[in-house]
Amino acid sequence: MNPISALVFIVFIGGAVLARLADMPIAVSVVLAVIGVFLGYSIKMAQQWERAVILRLGRLHAVKGPGLFILVPIIDQVATWIDQRIRTSDFSAEQALTRDTVPVNVDAIVFWMVHDPERAALEIADYNSAVQRVAQTSLREMIGSSVLSELLSDRKTADAALKDVIGSKTAEWGVTVNSVEIRDVAIPDNLQDAMSRQAQAEREKQARVILGSAEEEVAQRFVNAAKLYASSPEALQLRAMNIIYETTKERGATILMPTSMVDAMNPGAAAFALNMAKIDASKQPLQDAPPATSVPQVPRGT
Repeated sequence: MNPISALVFIVFIGGAVLARLADMPIAVSVVLAVIGVFLGYSIKMAQQWERAVILRLGRLHAVKGPGLFILVPIIDQVATWIDQRIRTSDFSAEQALTRDTVPVNVDAIVFWMVHDPERAALEIADYNSAVQRVAQTSLREMIGSSVLSELLSDRKTADAALKDVIGSKTAEWGVTVNSVEIRDVAIPDNLQDAMSRQAQAEREKQARVILGSAEEEVAQRFVNAAKLYASSPEALQLRAMNIIYETTKERGATILMPTSMVDAMNPGAAAFALNMAKIDASKQPLQDAPPATSVPQVPRGT
């Protein structure tokens, strides 16, 4: 009994009592009481999200709601109230084998709603439990046809596949599946260690490949430089002079060069490079030494 029907029932029953107290004919009190009972049973109210499936003499009559509606006493009855809001159901699959025979535990959640109250009331006894059972069975089927790597890396595809499979089965009951989300995929600890070692090995392999490519590129550049120096002796002499200059810039550096190497180079250019290095080395101590301070001389007294 909803608030509206309760109020109507109280008003008519109160009128019947007052009529009896006012010494009115008893028939008036009886009529008022019957009307109060009739309206109290007949007036129904459905919320915005509710639908009432009404049977008349055992056969489907109408689906009412939302708002107020009236039933015929004894003849009409509300078979069930259908909630059309979006609902959620948790389901899981424990120790399910993937296509590559790996046992996994998968937890998921399905979002669904009743779009056809008539079919939901007449086609199945308990659509809530049925949705959960169908979701669990479909999850196991999906796990059995998938590889573990696909479950771990591409969950969106698995979610979409589950949504299509579950939705195709529940559509006959008037239930629409809005979405399915896999929340967790748990694998055995020993397999996690093996996968971690495999990933580490793959990273080391990739690092070695990159290092080998870098060494190959450096070696190729050395080959190109050797060809350039072979075709241009002047460039080789300039490079040798630069090496001598850079080496002798450091303080206290001494270079021992074979006479054959000096003869191969331009003697004048080599001497010039050595002199420039000595000049730079001699300037360095002067720059590092602190500035000298002059002491004023005191004149002797006469």
